[in-house]
Amino acid sequence: MIRKRSLIRRGTAVATAGAAALVLAACGGSGDSAAGHNSHTATSASASVSASQGRHNAADTVFAQGMIPHHRQAVQMADLAPSRAESAEVKKLAEQIKKAQDPEIKTLSGWLTSWDEEVPAEGAMGHSAHGTGGMMTAKEMDQLEKASGKAFDTAFMEMMIKHHEGAVAMAKSEKTDGSFPDAKKMADAIITSQTAEITQMNDLLGKS
Repeated sequence: MIRKRSLIRRGTAVATAGAAALVLAACGGSGDSAAGHNSHTATSASASVSASQGRHNAADTVFAQGMIPHHRQAVQMADLAPSRAESAEVKKLAEQIKKAQDPEIKTLSGWLTSWDEEVPAEGAMGHSAHGTGGMMTAKEMDQLEKASGKAFDTAFMEMMIKHHEGAVAMAKSEKTDGSFPDAKKMADAIITSQTAEITQMNDLLGKS
């Protein structure tokens, strides 16, 4: 009787082991398939990320090509402040503007190059010069260059407010119509920082 039970248990164990082996084999096959699928999914995801990072549309191009000359002019205006401004606040503001916009010019130029789009040449005014974007005319820039002291401070801030308002409008268009994530992120930063600077300049001018 004991021997019979032992044989039954042994037979059950063998059957169980066999079943387990079959299950493991099936899982193994399924695992290989899943691994292959997962590998393919990972590759596809990676490709999608790359495609997403490189995806841009016409609005992104317009934003970059318009903002480069716009920023260049702001930096040009800011460069006048150290030798012409009387107010310490205006000098500090000009330095802040240059520090923020110089790197953005390089970034925007890099995007256009990577997209095989034209980077505006130095001195090019872009579409913003044609009555939009808050760009200063050559006459206005000449007036600013000739001003000094309090007259410079006032002219600089009044012109820069107009200039910033143009940049904010351009950035809002990018946020609405653009598709390149980093460009939309830059647009958001421009709106935040330049709106704050407009408020600051209005305060200094006593207009708030």
